[in-house]
Amino acid sequence: MFNHSEHFFLQSPRYTHLAAIFFVATLLQGCASAPTLPAKPVTETTAAALSPWWRHFNDPLLSQLTEQALQANTSIRSAQAALQQSRALRDVKSASLLPSLTASGSAQRAGTDATAASNSFRAGLDARWELDVFGANQSALNASEADTLAAQASLADAQVSVTAEVALAYIQLRGLQAQLTIAQNNLASQQQTLQITEWRAQAGLITALEVAQARTAAEQTQAQIPTLNASLAKTRHSLAVLSGQRPLELDALLKIIQPVPQTSIKSAHQIPAQTLRQRPDVRAAEQRISAALARVSAADAARYPSFNLGGSLGLSALTLAGLTSGASLASSILGSISVPLLDAGVAKNQVLAQEAALEQARATYQNTVLSALKDVEDALITLASDQQRQLNLQSAADAADNAAQMAMQRYTSGLIDFQTVLQTQRTQLSAQDNLASVQVDISSDHVRLVKALGGGWP
Repeated sequence: MFNHSEHFFLQSPRYTHLAAIFFVATLLQGCASAPTLPAKPVTETTAAALSPWWRHFNDPLLSQLTEQALQANTSIRSAQAALQQSRALRDVKSASLLPSLTASGSAQRAGTDATAASNSFRAGLDARWELDVFGANQSALNASEADTLAAQASLADAQVSVTAEVALAYIQLRGLQAQLTIAQNNLASQQQTLQITEWRAQAGLITALEVAQARTAAEQTQAQIPTLNASLAKTRHSLAVLSGQRPLELDALLKIIQPVPQTSIKSAHQIPAQTLRQRPDVRAAEQRISAALARVSAADAARYPSFNLGGSLGLSALTLAGLTSGASLASSILGSISVPLLDAGVAKNQVLAQEAALEQARATYQNTVLSALKDVEDALITLASDQQRQLNLQSAADAADNAAQMAMQRYTSGLIDFQTVLQTQRTQLSAQDNLASVQVDISSDHVRLVKALGGGWP
């Protein structure tokens, strides 16, 4: 890097002082009135706000847990801090477009063996302004602003992910409670069957084989209950941590059994393409392209000359009190130009590196959009499939209930053997359990569809 500086001084000290005062005043005025971009870009307000989609499930506790997670979840708080950092760094870049002014002061006492020690005091102002002729600083600011918008989109992405996780965990919790209720009801029925079987065996109507089969069925159903209780406890712990609380803090609240929440939203068969642009990860990838473009411009502008204006205005005196009266006035004005001549290709390779980063950002954006399309299509297909499964499983569960009742009545009357009763009871338990599972799946499918659409889908 070769620096060429030109110092402009007027011959008369009086005119030098006046020129320095005028220059410093001009820089001060530039600090107050020079045009610059606002501290917070207007474009930040254009991002779609997170829609409270979870309220469509009409479950007050789900809404309470979700809104609490938005305030206290650690991932969201981390993303909020990252956004604040990005905004602060953007404001630092914004300040580089304006003149800077510093105040300084010094006190010195010096002497030699031949001369007595003497004091000197100095106070002054130093001003500096880098003229952004080729737009390097403006490009750096544009990149920083795009980074800020990307950080804002990342915050929205964290919010969408956390709210979806809360909803999925809550739906899973209610589904496990439904399965536990089914298991307990079937256990009660099987224990009643076991008792009837024991009575019939005591009367000599059946053998001990039927009693052993009835006890086996009851014990197998009993064995499911501890597993379901363990899964319920883990899910309660997950919900507590997601909402920023200790694992056991929500146990008393969530142990109250409630039905699986069902959404009032009717799924759309056709999703407008522009809807995907509200996905936070798509917006973030888009802003990273803007940031990469600005960095290419900044790297290219660094290959051209840079211009600086500077000046100082100060007072010097032999005593501290002399600074206010009788002090001498010292001033200077400096104009400099810096021109890169020989840098072994550093500036050129910086441009090539930023262009490569731009290509990476474009490829990432394309992949993000394709992934978004896949997520939406997968969610729609899964939802339609589970809705059809629900219709079939509902019919199967109704038929299994009727079959179990008729089998028990006929067995009590001695019209059928116990093997038929066991088979109908197993079928009934399986059908009820499958129906409860598909109801959980459908509610979860709605959550995943809303997440795939960016969390703002009405």
